[in-house]
Amino acid sequence: MEDKCKKDEDSCLENFKEDYKKIQQKYGLPDFEKLNDDFQIEKISEVETEHIIREIRKFMADKFSNYLRFVENILQPINAPMFVFSVIKSIGVEEKNKFMEVYKFLSRKEVELIELDVEFDEDKEAKFVKEAYKEWQEIKKKILEVIDSIKSNWDNKFEVNNKGYFG
Repeated sequence: MEDKCKKDEDSCLENFKEDYKKIQQKYGLPDFEKLNDDFQIEKISEVETEHIIREIRKFMADKFSNYLRFVENILQPINAPMFVFSVIKSIGVEEKNKFMEVYKFLSRKEVELIELDVEFDEDKEAKFVKEAYKEWQEIKKKILEVIDSIKSNWDNKFEVNNKGYFG
């Protein structure tokens, strides 16, 4: 499959979409295109696997984990990259509260992901993908609202003092 996919990537993607359609119908999962837009699952077509749902969950886990680390740095900036301090200055209480909601969602998902990673169960994996995708639709709105606030306040709060440190 792997060599064939390198020669004809469109064919592998189409095969993957067909395989996905089967589990989508079985578990009531989101449309391929919607899941792909948010989690870039099309890359799974390059992987040979018997457990597509586990691979999808892994892609979701990677994204959630990355956002969790970012939000943690904003809410608790110990050993955070320097740019984080400028970001923190550009957000208010309302934005921090939204990030707390995001943090609660992402940390809950992190625990669920550990459980799923320990013992494979297709039904549980599918339930996670379905529910996490649905919840993600609301959470990403909150993230975008905070990012919009950061962008609009960036120039007002980003300063450099005479010692060469950002603050």
